[in-house]
Amino acid sequence: MTIQVLQPAGWPRPKGYANGIAAEGRQIFVAGQIGWDEQQKFAVGLAAQVRQTLQNIVAVLAEAGAGPEHIVRLTWYVTSRDEYYAELAQIGQAYREVLGRNFPVMAVVQVVALMEAQAKVEIEATAVIPSAR
Repeated sequence: MTIQVLQPAGWPRPKGYANGIAAEGRQIFVAGQIGWDEQQKFAVGLAAQVRQTLQNIVAVLAEAGAGPEHIVRLTWYVTSRDEYYAELAQIGQAYREVLGRNFPVMAVVQVVALMEAQAKVEIEATAVIPSAR
């Protein structure tokens, strides 16, 4: 296996992300994606924008022959911590429906604003397609 989850002994297992990942293979870097579709129409609400953002990431990964299982890192930028927590159940459901049960390393950061005024979330992704052995 060329993707290994790093879990220090004695540390509690995190929920919904990994503390670290070691990976070997072809690296794919996905620019920050936001919650609009291919016509640049925004989904309504944070959870719906998260779903669209994750779908956009999956579409970019597919161009490299990768899928959600290859994601090793996600960095989330949200405009409201309160809205994030209020919609956490729906966000989690959208995450599992789009990305499955892959839980890479993650950071979630609240920002004052994103460049597109209607955007509530932006997510960057890094993926690694394992080398053929």
